[in-house]
Amino acid sequence: MNIDMLVFGEDWGEHPSSTQHLITQLLPEQQILWINSLGLRRPRLNSADLRRAWHKISKMISQQKQNEALGRASDQSMNPLSNQLQILNPRAISWPGNPLARSLSSQLLKRQILPLLNASANQSQKAKSPLLWTSLPSAVDVVGKLNERACVYYCCDDFSALDGVDHGPVSRMEQELAQKSQLIITASSKLAAKFPDHKTWLLPHGVDTSLFSSPAPRADDLPSDGPVAGFYGSLAGWFDQRLFTLLAKLLPHWTFVLIGPAKTDISALLEQPNIRWLGSKPHHELPRYSQHWDVSLLPFLQNPQIKACNPLKLREYLAAGSPIVSTDFPALDGYRDLVKVSHSAAGFAEELEAIYRNRQNLKAIRTIRQQRVEKESWQQRGKELKSLLDEL
Repeated sequence: MNIDMLVFGEDWGEHPSSTQHLITQLLPEQQILWINSLGLRRPRLNSADLRRAWHKISKMISQQKQNEALGRASDQSMNPLSNQLQILNPRAISWPGNPLARSLSSQLLKRQILPLLNASANQSQKAKSPLLWTSLPSAVDVVGKLNERACVYYCCDDFSALDGVDHGPVSRMEQELAQKSQLIITASSKLAAKFPDHKTWLLPHGVDTSLFSSPAPRADDLPSDGPVAGFYGSLAGWFDQRLFTLLAKLLPHWTFVLIGPAKTDISALLEQPNIRWLGSKPHHELPRYSQHWDVSLLPFLQNPQIKACNPLKLREYLAAGSPIVSTDFPALDGYRDLVKVSHSAAGFAEELEAIYRNRQNLKAIRTIRQQRVEKESWQQRGKELKSLLDEL
């Protein structure tokens, strides 16, 4: 494999992030080494962190067994998915605020990655130094040490406010990374404002228009009795549980469906008899829900993280043709005529009831929603990205 690009992102194969969507668009022309997630906080002795650690160890063990079964002599932490993409589960230390841990982690990463790059260079006399792409500030300590020709920082979150992050140390790492990067790409104008204008570009999120706009059969576990409203995504600190709980109490004849991993305690939600948590679902199955429930919901808290966010599900809901009721945040700009906005549970309830009363008259609006995002596909975003990288 001739490695054209190093990518530091979240764990490949999890619910796809914008990084995965964009990198997928580059795969036909680039051979990519994807390095699974480097931590953004010091591990803690709790059940969630222990589960995450065991999950990572299990993945490395299963990959080692798979590689041994195939008789490969390659690095046993490697997982080849295709001729164009390989995955590295890195051995690294997650402790952003500790200089010694950062130094040791940098050395560990170099020892794992440099031999792969050297082997790649030896395969072709015309091979050039790879491009380094990172979506995580925690990769800053290897920038400039992997013989890369340039560094791209892809910023999709406000790490100074992101839930589950050691904010101070990670923000300082991000500042270092911005100085070292030749190109910074952000998902929102709020994020772009943090970085130097001369090397920062805005690239809004896209949507898999084919997946979400093509008719999909109704999911078997989606409730069918009475009106249904739904949300999918991580149930984390930015999800407004209080609003959602009050809404369920105000509309006892509605069923409220939640899809996604619980990153925080959701026991108060599950106490409501008309709230159904269906757990996580594969990304490709989400249209089987969003195309068939009556209303899609975006119940976010008002905080700095949400003010900087550009949620993928907004465009996915629109591509599915679904009516949307949401709390207010800047990324709604450009779509506000297609989204009902409210700040209270009572306002949400009024909007849901109005949408359900007029559901027979919404077919034309459904088409308008889909048309609004049909030119915002990930394929189109991929073309924009390729132009930026070519200029770099």
